[in-house]
This record gives sequence, structure tokens and C-alpha cells, in this order.
Amino acid sequence: MPARLLEWFESAGRKELPWQSDPTPYRVWVSEIMLQQTQVATVVPYFNAFMQRFPDVSSLAAADLDEVLHLWSGLGYYARARNLHRAARQLLERTGGELPREIQEVRALPGVGRSTAAAILALSHGDRHAILDGNVKRVLARHFGVEGYPGTAAIQKRLWAIAEACTPTERVAEYTQAIMDLGATVCSRGRPACLLCPLSKSCVARAENRQDRLPTPKPMTVRPRRQAWVVLAIRGESKILLEHRPPAGIWGGLWTLPEFPTRAHARQWCDERLVGAGKMKPGETLSHAFSHFDFDLRPLTVRCRGKAPALRDDDRYRWYDVHAPARVGVPKPVETLLWQATGGFLRRQRGQFEPGD
Repeated sequence: MPARLLEWFESAGRKELPWQSDPTPYRVWVSEIMLQQTQVATVVPYFNAFMQRFPDVSSLAAADLDEVLHLWSGLGYYARARNLHRAARQLLERTGGELPREIQEVRALPGVGRSTAAAILALSHGDRHAILDGNVKRVLARHFGVEGYPGTAAIQKRLWAIAEACTPTERVAEYTQAIMDLGATVCSRGRPACLLCPLSKSCVARAENRQDRLPTPKPMTVRPRRQAWVVLAIRGESKILLEHRPPAGIWGGLWTLPEFPTRAHARQWCDERLVGAGKMKPGETLSHAFSHFDFDLRPLTVRCRGKAPALRDDDRYRWYDVHAPARVGVPKPVETLLWQATGGFLRRQRGQFEPGD
């Protein structure tokens, strides 16, 4: 299997990804964290912007978390950014900014699991460590006919054993990239291109026509649905009030719209905390899918008249000028609401993208 995969990689594998041009442990680490639950095409512009601002562990460790989250805005799964920042500070303190070479020490970093640690060392140093990300699970489950949902402990253990057995002793970095590429570009979740696959002749799933049933899907469950009312307090033409989230939890450490469980709570807050607040106007509900539940944001727009700042004696809030946005982290659904509320003037500093780009 490794020989056929490496031969395929020479002609069809991806070799021009930005983190491949200079695969230092730091660059590979950042790319692997960004690639968790996120496609390569989405990650590339974020990675380039992140590297331009934070070219090494020292610059990342020295930065404020707000700026790190600002460059992560729109990429989602913000705990990754918080963990990356925390790990950089740990590395600067313990090793002077160098990533360790021992896999257990890499795994001990915040946000780094077994497969991510293995990928960092395999891709940057060529060390022999097996990986098992989502793409690799799919390739191995289909090729070896492994039944059972990969999220269970028993199936995970079996797939790890197969991954270890398949990892070669030489050309480890190329093999690691090759099997990830195969899962991403050929052995895809839906409609795999089996005729282009270098492993098709020995693939159990193809031989038994079970590509659509392997890996075994996660058992169906009813996704919870939550809702909240959010206040779009607008001052002037382009300033909207944002609230700083606590460091943990949903959108932890980001700046979002003030959020309330009911419309009545939102109205009471406006009456008590805002100066010159007018009538609240409901807007169209915006739905956002988190990993484990769906979230409905129900916007309430209120204009704040006069020159007085909106809040009294509280520094948890700030007026965010969409014409000159501060370098802070704002989640994508909130950016969308800001965009809609201000007539489309919002531009992200990092690349002038519009929400949805």
C-alpha cells in the first residue's frame, strides 16, 4: 500500500500548499491546527495572513489574544486559536519557542491530540508517526473494510493499529501528506473517484460496492436547537455596540452582540444600560450551525441618539466602527449581522472579505 500511494503522490499529490514551502515545526503546527475540521481551500488565506503577522512562536506568544482571534475570525472553532496562543506562551517560557521533538511533549500542548502531534513531527522532521485524521480514517476504513462508527473506542483502536502498520519507515513526510491528500481529493466522503485511486484494486469497499456505507456513519440523533435575542445598538452611521465574551464557552474571548434569552430581557437591558435608546425593531433570524447544535440569532435593532456613550460604568463593551474595525475577534455570524445592519460597509482588515466569501 505505501509504495502505490507514494507513486501516486509523485504525480497527483499536493505539493504547493503554503506550509509545504518551508515546513518548519511551527508552520506545520499552525497549519495542522487550522486544518482541524476545516478544508484546505478555506485555510490557505487564513494561514498566509497569520504567518505574515506571527511568523514564529515568539511573535504569537507576545500578541494579545484579541489580535489572534481577529485573524481567526470566520475560521470557526475558536478554541483552536485560544489553545494555539496559550501553547505559544508555554513554549516561549519552557523551551525558548522551540517545539519539542518527543511526541508525548507535543501532545501535551493545549489543543494538540495524538494525530495532530504525529502529523507535526512527521511532516516537519520525517519522524515515523502514524496519523489518523478524518481523511485517513475514511481511506483506511474503506480500503480494509472496517465496519463500525469510527468515533467509538473499539473502532478507533483498530484503525490506529492499521495506521501504524501502514506507515513506512522511509519517506514518512511524503506518505503522511499522500494519505491525507488521497482522502481529501480522491477518496472523498461523497462520490469517491475510485477510478483514479491508486489503491482501488485492493480496496474492500470498492470490491463489495460499499463506498457509500464505509466508514459507518454516526448514529442519527436529533440536533438540539437554541435561540437568543441579540441587540444591534447603533450609534451614528457605523458604530455598533459589542460585548466581550468570557474566555471559555461558545465564542470564548470574542466580541459579539449583547445576547439575551428573551426579547423582554433585551428590552429591559436597553432601558437600563443604553442612553437615548429608541424603539427596538426585530430583524430576520440568522441561523448558525455549531458542531453539536443549531443556533438561531434573533436581532433587535435599536438606535442610540445623542452624543453620550451608550453604557454607564462598564468596560465590557465597546463601540465597534465598521468603517475602521478594531483588530479584535468577531465571529462570522455576528459579522454578517453587522454587515446587514450598516448597509454592507463592513470589510475585514485582513483581506477586505465580505461575509460568505
